[in-house]
Amino acid sequence: MLKEEQTAAYSAEIWKRFRKWGGVPTGATQNVKDLLSSPEIENILENSDFITLLNQASGDRKILSERLNLSADQQKYIDNSEPGEGLLIFENVVLPFSNPIPKNTQLYKIMTTRLSEVVEL
Repeated sequence: MLKEEQTAAYSAEIWKRFRKWGGVPTGATQNVKDLLSSPEIENILENSDFITLLNQASGDRKILSERLNLSADQQKYIDNSEPGEGLLIFENVVLPFSNPIPKNTQLYKIMTTRLSEVVEL
């Protein structure tokens, strides 16, 4: 949807309007470089007060490090990180976190994204 200029521009406009109206727009992507290949969509990253970063591929990590001014120490939390580890970014605060969910819990069964572990509830 974001590869088409018209829908990308519409998405960026909606993102900005929701924020102005007091909404909390939420987005997720697996590959940041795809997201940032559109000039319209770059505005979404620039208009986001809160970002969660998990493990990133090297190309995405490089782009994010430049755009978000991440230090080498901060980059370690998104380079070959384990599930439940990453960075929380709120305005100018960058907070590393490690919060793995134990596999033997109901929460893990609900939250896992590993298809091989998906269990009907």
